[in-house]
Amino acid sequence: MGVYDERKEELERYEFMLGRERGRLAVTLDCITDALVLVGQHGVYCQSARQLGKPAMDIQLISKSLNDAKELISSVLESKARDRSGTHPIPVEGQS
Repeated sequence: MGVYDERKEELERYEFMLGRERGRLAVTLDCITDALVLVGQHGVYCQSARQLGKPAMDIQLISKSLNDAKELISSVLESKARDRSGTHPIPVEGQS
């Protein structure tokens, strides 16, 4: 079963509310969030021998990559929302 079948209702709801592209990006964020939860749960049981109280290094790297992906997708959603509303914030010096 593919993602379009597994998440059919969620896709339909978000695509109806946000449009096709933004809706699919929103569902993608939900998928990444689900993966982060699972990685976080695994990290509780898979502790680093070198850094007490922290997850193993591979779990830390996976979490960082997933969080980075969420940040990038969120920025696209925000940009598309601004484009749609016609408002563009004034850029802050040092940011592009």
